[in-house]
Amino acid sequence: MSENHHESYENMTDKQKNRTIWSVITASSLGTLIEWYDFYIFGSLAVVLATKFFPADNPTAAFLSTLATFAAGFVVRPFGALFFGRLGDLIGRKYTFLVTLLIMGFSTFLIGCIPSYETIGFLAPVLVLILRLLQGLALGGEYGGAATYVAEYAQPHRRGYWTSWIQTTATAGLFISLIVILITKTSLSPEEFDGWGWRVPFWISILMVGVSYIIRKNMKESPLFAKAKSEGKTSKNPLKESFGNKYNFKFVLLALFGAAMGQGVIWYTGQFYAMSFLQKVMNVESAQVDSLMATALFLGTPFFVFFGWLSDKIGRKAVMMTGMLVAILAYRPIYDSMFKSVNLESKTIAANGITEKRTAKIHTDITTDSLITFHKETLYTDGTLIKKDSITHWSPNGPVMKDGKAEEPKISQTVKLSDHTKWYLVFLVFIQVIFVTMVYGPIAAFLVEMFPVRIRYTSMSLPYHIGNGVFGGLLPAVATYLVTTGKEAGHSTWYLEGLWYPIGVAAVCLIIGLFYLKNKNNNLHD
Repeated sequence: MSENHHESYENMTDKQKNRTIWSVITASSLGTLIEWYDFYIFGSLAVVLATKFFPADNPTAAFLSTLATFAAGFVVRPFGALFFGRLGDLIGRKYTFLVTLLIMGFSTFLIGCIPSYETIGFLAPVLVLILRLLQGLALGGEYGGAATYVAEYAQPHRRGYWTSWIQTTATAGLFISLIVILITKTSLSPEEFDGWGWRVPFWISILMVGVSYIIRKNMKESPLFAKAKSEGKTSKNPLKESFGNKYNFKFVLLALFGAAMGQGVIWYTGQFYAMSFLQKVMNVESAQVDSLMATALFLGTPFFVFFGWLSDKIGRKAVMMTGMLVAILAYRPIYDSMFKSVNLESKTIAANGITEKRTAKIHTDITTDSLITFHKETLYTDGTLIKKDSITHWSPNGPVMKDGKAEEPKISQTVKLSDHTKWYLVFLVFIQVIFVTMVYGPIAAFLVEMFPVRIRYTSMSLPYHIGNGVFGGLLPAVATYLVTTGKEAGHSTWYLEGLWYPIGVAAVCLIIGLFYLKNKNNNLHD
């Protein structure tokens, strides 16, 4: 790339620039969307993956191990931001996020190929962890590249609007992952999906990556970076300039603790914790959770662009801080309403609404023993259906004894929501997605504008990925732990205990942001 590319872009009419930036957004967004899709199918299938790659004797520990593996992919994202951010500031935005796309795509495809724990033992979780770490590293380099690339093509006074299209990709990636999983589940029997069907969403990603690679390969370097490179103004040591320079490092810390940290936890509360809460705390049927989340995300996604546009008019800070404040105040009432929407005490059992049956099958590991399943379905007048299974391990001599008493039966319960309750929950999740769009829509433009072109990729990537990867990525595991300990301790509102983590982090971020961030959008670094 040379000065010529920058000059030819500058000489374009606004109409030509708009056409160019749409092609830039399409190419950047498609790749970023696929990378988020790849990342989220792991999180969305966490309940299934827990049974495939971890020991089956303790389901809760297996689920927590899966969440920890999921979180590991987030925790390494800052290292990916440093490694690929440095590359992006040295050799260019375009080539760097071509590499991240390929690493992400192949890692995801290979997760779908790993044999189960039953087949290869502890090698299964080890391989999954390695591939998750590669996914996290690649995603660490992807977002900063895409956001910087689009921002450097955008007119300064419309930067919030144009970069907000990149922000929709994370939600769109999650939305598409849920749709693919939903289609796969409905196309196969439960046994087929549990046996091999869960691998299909991982395999599909390789086709999308191929298409995106071809599109990205034909893109040109960003005009601002091309100009800096032709003038010899690119950084020789982006890491040292970004973090060794006290003045710039102050802005890196401010970006993290005054914006990205709070944005990260609000993002994961609204889109991931909401899903985990519905599945694990409220026991809502998995297929209903997927369709409910997909509907709320579909309705909420356009608001990323709206709040990005609004930040061009009234400032990034005003939009993001308002989103944080409203989320902090509303989370506990929203989740309390979600939990109580399936409260059976307020419901009436329908006439002939209870059906029970008992089935027995030979134990898979001990052929002389049986597993007896007591299945009970309870239908309520509003259409809610509760399915409860109690599985007892039975030997030829009666119940299997453990520590001198009969072994506890394994009990599982799922709730099939009535239509009214489902749409009420869609509304409550949609509100949380609006909070997400307020803090996330403007943040790419906000971060890009804090740093000069020569070290922009490196400087903006680190705070973003610590805020999202560490503070946000740890949320599911931390919140699940807080809910579990709250329940064991007998707290009356144990189901709300997990919210103290996002509320606390967002509150600290809000205070720092209000006092230290400027509301005026900054275009000086261009």
